[in-house]
Amino acid sequence: MDTRNSKTNRRTWLAMLVAAAALFLAGCDVKLTDLTPSSMKANPSRAYAVTAQVTVKNNAVVEGSVKPEIIIDGRAHPMAPVPGSDSLFEFDYRMPPGRSKAAYYILVRYERKTASATVTKEIYTEPRTFEVENRYSVELEVNRAPVGTRVAILGRGFTMDDKVMVGGTPALTQVESSTSIAFYVPSLPEGRNYNVTVLGLNGELSAGSLRVDASNIHVTPSSLSINSGGRALLTFSIPTEAPPGGLAVTVTTDVPDSVIMPEVVIPAGQRSTSVRVQGGDPGSGNLFVELGGYSDVVIPITVN
Repeated sequence: MDTRNSKTNRRTWLAMLVAAAALFLAGCDVKLTDLTPSSMKANPSRAYAVTAQVTVKNNAVVEGSVKPEIIIDGRAHPMAPVPGSDSLFEFDYRMPPGRSKAAYYILVRYERKTASATVTKEIYTEPRTFEVENRYSVELEVNRAPVGTRVAILGRGFTMDDKVMVGGTPALTQVESSTSIAFYVPSLPEGRNYNVTVLGLNGELSAGSLRVDASNIHVTPSSLSINSGGRALLTFSIPTEAPPGGLAVTVTTDVPDSVIMPEVVIPAGQRSTSVRVQGGDPGSGNLFVELGGYSDVVIPITVN
């Protein structure tokens, strides 16, 4: 029997067992979790927080010896404790100009007491990368509004090519700057929520959800009685100013031979408009006033 080979194999096996046990014990000493998001929104300071949670799980770890570091751009930087927390650490990384990505890993060194001495241990995360978003929407100025209301979207990376869609319907859009864009709520059925998106050459952004609230269009007078060939003034009013391009009001009737009137458009920036209604053939019926997002109005009309 070759006892030399047997002893050598036994030593190798014991060495592997000790190494595995050391790794296991290190894992039992301290738990390291990288909490850094893979994507962060660009900011003027170009500062981005890398955050880690370090939890001591073993009383053998020397108190105060835990030292988290971030290894980034080939350099090690100490991570500072987050105020008010015993386990969170962070490092503010300043992204160099012209770059939008950074690769890093987190290393934690600590001291551990053994039966005969104090030894230095370390654990580390797998390499990771985070990316800076230079185009994004933050939020809608409001989350509900009636038709025709001007609504702003805050964000970053907007361009003059961007257009706002509300529930798939194009909205009149005004790009004010790279960080602000506005739109006018299009004529859509009220009482519903619609997804708001920003479309452009650089892709599509979600801006959240907008509820279109009901609003009223007021028509005066509330009924008409005119002679054949005679005329009467009909005024249409809304609670907010009409958006650029104006608001077209749909007016139909069930006595088309008795009513002669032009198309109705509330001009941009105005809250009302008036048109003259002319009587045609004698008869009686109704005018039906419709404007998307506004309550319908019925005006009785009699032509003598």
